[in-house]
Amino acid sequence: MRRTTISLPDDLADALDRESRRRAQPASAIAREALSAYLGVGRSGERRELPFVALGHSGRRNTARDMEELLQRAWASDARDR
Repeated sequence: MRRTTISLPDDLADALDRESRRRAQPASAIAREALSAYLGVGRSGERRELPFVALGHSGRRNTARDMEELLQRAWASDARDR
């Protein structure tokens, strides 16, 4: 295990201290748990949800193949609008 130092705003550090006392666990254990959950690390057998999947979903199957043509049309349209 590697030791890491982080700086927290006072309100977040206070919340971590309260949670540490409430659970009777070290703050480092709570921080590890929170980071693991946020980053999707450490859950064996569970697939991580990627928030950016299908972000640019166009509904077309040929977007990658026709990328140059699509960009050229979009840029030409933008230039006309100026």
